[in-house]
Amino acid sequence: MSGAPNILNLALRHLSPHNPPPLTPLRKLEQIHALLIVSGVISRHTSTRILLHCLSLPFFPPPYALSIFAQIRPPDVFTYNALIRGFSSDPQKAVSLYSNMRRDDIPPNKHTFPLLLKSKARIPFQIFGHAIQFGLGPDPFVRNSLLSSFAICGLVEDARKLFDEMTQRDLVSYTALMDVYIKNKQGTQALDLFLEMRECGVCTDGVAVVSALSAAGMSGSIWLGKWIHGFYVETGRVVRDVYVGSALVDMYSKCGLCEDALKAFHGMPRTNVVSWGALLAGFLHNEKFNDVLLLFRKMLLLEKTKPNKPILASALAACAGLGSCERGRWIHGYLVKLEHETEICSVLGTALIDMYAKCGCMTEAFRVFARVAEKDVYPWTALIFGSAVNGDARGALHLFHQMVGCGVRPNEVTLLAVLSACAHGGLVDEGKAMFAEMERVYGVGPTEEHCSCMVDLLGRAGRLREAVELIGGGIQGNGPWSALLGACAVHGDYELGKVVGNNYLMRVQPREGEGGRYALVANLCSGRGDWKGVAEVRKKMREGGGGKDRGCSWIEMGGIVREFYAFGESGEGNVHVYNVVNQLTEHMKQQPFVLEDGLLEI
Repeated sequence: MSGAPNILNLALRHLSPHNPPPLTPLRKLEQIHALLIVSGVISRHTSTRILLHCLSLPFFPPPYALSIFAQIRPPDVFTYNALIRGFSSDPQKAVSLYSNMRRDDIPPNKHTFPLLLKSKARIPFQIFGHAIQFGLGPDPFVRNSLLSSFAICGLVEDARKLFDEMTQRDLVSYTALMDVYIKNKQGTQALDLFLEMRECGVCTDGVAVVSALSAAGMSGSIWLGKWIHGFYVETGRVVRDVYVGSALVDMYSKCGLCEDALKAFHGMPRTNVVSWGALLAGFLHNEKFNDVLLLFRKMLLLEKTKPNKPILASALAACAGLGSCERGRWIHGYLVKLEHETEICSVLGTALIDMYAKCGCMTEAFRVFARVAEKDVYPWTALIFGSAVNGDARGALHLFHQMVGCGVRPNEVTLLAVLSACAHGGLVDEGKAMFAEMERVYGVGPTEEHCSCMVDLLGRAGRLREAVELIGGGIQGNGPWSALLGACAVHGDYELGKVVGNNYLMRVQPREGEGGRYALVANLCSGRGDWKGVAEVRKKMREGGGGKDRGCSWIEMGGIVREFYAFGESGEGNVHVYNVVNQLTEHMKQQPFVLEDGLLEI
């Protein structure tokens, strides 16, 4: 064909490195594909391999790349690598392609194994074994990819051992191991590694700084987070792009410094949905629900791009926290208008179900659930929790068995929801059976939260001795003991409560907001007339700094959600509410009532 050279030149120009694939629309690539077929060189020309390379990127559907691959004869390591990358989200298919490559007697190169490891295939040792077999085990590129694979599999000790054995450690090696620590919730170790990297003279880039800021937020190391901010970002050692700026917002938010997070956000040269998502998630983390919704509305006014799923989920979670069904319905309507779809994805479906359930609108929660496209464990769990908190314990159990019958495997949160439903519904036998089956049937070991819920279940039923035996089985943490202490106070078992309070809870350093347990011990002491014991509790409370968080409630009036704190002053617009509360208080005082003897606030 006489026009073939011009056609091929056109194809190569569109597929050149100067015109990256994300900027080349699928329609244009389809046209190039058609030109290559018409030219008669589809099976042998270099441009076909470049076309496959472009179509194997995550911007395009993998089946199309597979159809191009079928037309290339003979395939080589380049085409196989491109296709393996195209199926990076399907580890089983990626490994199958590698097996086909070996059957075709095509030797892999140093790019093959990193692509397999990045496919999230949970067989890193087998893949690394093949790399060693082909003499690629010592290659830094392969070893760094293996480190990243260990992060996905949770193999922290193996990752550290591999890192220590590496003779060539570069920035990628350090960043990969930091990612292993961060993904496995070991922020302190990640920060130590960052400082070690700096001491070894390894140059730092924006990716490493983002990881370090994430670790600082995770571990609450605000002083180190501020140092990283000042030394690397403010001095210009790393570019303050969207990702570094978003990491700063996330770090300050997780350390409870929302004002600093807002300053970091405003200091960014430009913002997008990533930075807005970090800001909203940060304020949500600190339970500043009103601010989340104000920021959400501001984002809709300022940003040209539409909000993504995490942003919408944060806004719905804020509505759930406030109990503001009116605002939640508005966001739901906005979501329907935005998506133009009758079905809802799992992420937003879960957020909507949770919001409606916490607002007491279970009918609407069930309607949303019916429209969720992929009913995985998350919407099921939200619906079970919703039924539990709205007093339908039997309904929650029925939903759980229905979920299991559909082949959906419960996770830790699902089982916690079921135990909570049993506790609040007085279903002792059902709760005990579920607790006994957790690990044996569902493969989920009981955590501190599960044990606390089980102690609460037994305590509500007055079966305190069984609760003591359960804790005596070696359960760790403050939660179960606090639950038992509360049960002792409810049932007036002052002797057991005093033993629990003095021998266990008083020995453990209280975490923030756990000062309520001191009040429980003081109430138990006062119930026995032990005022010396009350004084000792007050002293320990002052020394430990375990003050109680002030109670806070929200009331929605005329579309405006107002906050009320215990012992707080009545702000503007709240006077009417306080007047109504005072009238109700006076009305209660006029009714016959019995004051529980001995209870006091400290």
